Amino acid sequence: MKMISERTYRAVYRLLDRVSPLDTDCGKLCGAACCTSAYEDGEEMGIFLLPGEEKLHSPEDSWLDWSEESTEEMGFPKSWPEKVHFVHCKTPPHCPREKRPIQCRTFPLAPHLSEDGQLTLVYNDLDLPYRCPLIDEQTPLNDSFVQATETVWKHLIRDPRIRDLVREDSIEREEAILRLQEMLGL
Repeated sequence: MKMISERTYRAVYRLLDRVSPLDTDCGKLCGAACCTSAYEDGEEMGIFLLPGEEKLHSPEDSWLDWSEESTEEMGFPKSWPEKVHFVHCKTPPHCPREKRPIQCRTFPLAPHLSEDGQLTLVYNDLDLPYRCPLIDEQTPLNDSFVQATETVWKHLIRDPRIRDLVREDSIEREEAILRLQEMLGL
């Protein structure tokens, strides 16, 4: 099984450090909602680390809270390790930008695999406890950001575990679209 190495993760971080969705800090549009929001039950927002990404972070980091969750209970693919690392910033919106996890760095885009295995990027369609103006308004994103994000995900899905996650998310997305179309009689 080809797993993503720490060296590859470091290269991915460096590539994504050089790009941004907009020419300005998009967090200023929404008050850094993705860093500061909580769910309706008061639970703080967080993000899971991809398998192996935890090597770039430390539970001792003063700016980061860690928890480990069961991948089975959380609905992750069976190919994932038994535990997944969830993290959230303790100092929002002043988290170290250079240490953000990959899924923060590539937001608002998400990877999508077609039935024939072709990777595309879509606006993130997770049920979020906040509104993202970039998603709501389908704001055009910097080409350099889109290209770097696509390059990153092409490398990441070489790891079968990450590919499994992207595939499962893509299937769920397509099924949701079909249900909506049926409801609308399309």
